Amino acid sequence: MSTASPVRPYRERLWPGPFGWAMVAVAAAVAALTASPLGTGAVVVASAATLVVLVGGVLLTSSVVAVREGELVAGSAHIPVHLLGEPRVIDRAGVHAALGPGSDARDFALVRSWLSGAVVVAVLDPDDPTPQWLVSSRRAAQLAAAIRQAQAAHSEQIG
Repeated sequence: MSTASPVRPYRERLWPGPFGWAMVAVAAAVAALTASPLGTGAVVVASAATLVVLVGGVLLTSSVVAVREGELVAGSAHIPVHLLGEPRVIDRAGVHAALGPGSDARDFALVRSWLSGAVVVAVLDPDDPTPQWLVSSRRAAQLAAAIRQAQAAHSEQIG
């Protein structure tokens, strides 16, 4: 019987920041203003329809970052955690440096400008041309901890 604690899955959706949501509200207001010559009913329908379409679009396009079933998932990309090195938490300046001059174009990056934190982790697989992953997160320290926990669980399974 194993005494190892179960790996808790990590998941977050990278929702837009306040500016993004404000743009959704502005678009609904513009739709209402545009429909105003047609009457109150048209204003309500236009603004409601715009809100539904834009919020639906945000739901469909906001990437998910997760650690589950022994994999790091970032949007539609995924990689087994046992192929990753030690995760490092970086701040906005670190993200800027990681994407700036001298960065490697082969790096995988799922970056959202409105998020100040990220996790960077080296890819240890010699057959993978991607040197590292850079993944934005609102809870970067928790994401890094989840990767470490999943790596430790994998090590216990093979050890």
